[in-house]
Order: sequence, then C-alpha cells, then structure tokens
Amino acid sequence: MSTLSLRLPDSLHRTLKTAADHDGVSINQFVSLAVAEKLSALQTYDYIKDRAKGASRDKFLEAMSLVPSGDIIAGDELSR
Repeated sequence: MSTLSLRLPDSLHRTLKTAADHDGVSINQFVSLAVAEKLSALQTYDYIKDRAKGASRDKFLEAMSLVPSGDIIAGDELSR
C-alpha cells in the first residue's frame, strides 16, 4: 500500500470529515473509494469509446428490428 500526502483547504477537509463520519468510514477509506469511483468512470468511458469504434448504423438498426413492439408503458412516452 502507498502513502499519499494531500493538502486540502480547511473547509473541504471539514466537509470531507463530515461525509466520512456520515458514511461510518475513515477519511482515508472515503478518499480511497472516491478515487476508485472516479477511475472506474474513466475506464468505463474508455471502454465504451473503444466499443463504439466497431459500431455501425446498419448493425444498430438490425438489432433494433429484433425488439418486439408493444404497448407504450405510461411514463415511457416520447415528449414532443
């Protein structure tokens, strides 16, 4: 495990401590989870971007043609 020294403004540190206390974890654990969440989001974005390179409109329309049609569920209507 690595050690990271981090300087934060006092107001941000107080807010961080409050959030960590609310979640019942240490500040260290809270920050570790926040970093993991951010990295996961970035990796997901890169994954989707790479997958999109192999996409085509024809393949999309072909896949959509396999979806059965049916009644629109209340709340799923398209707004005009």
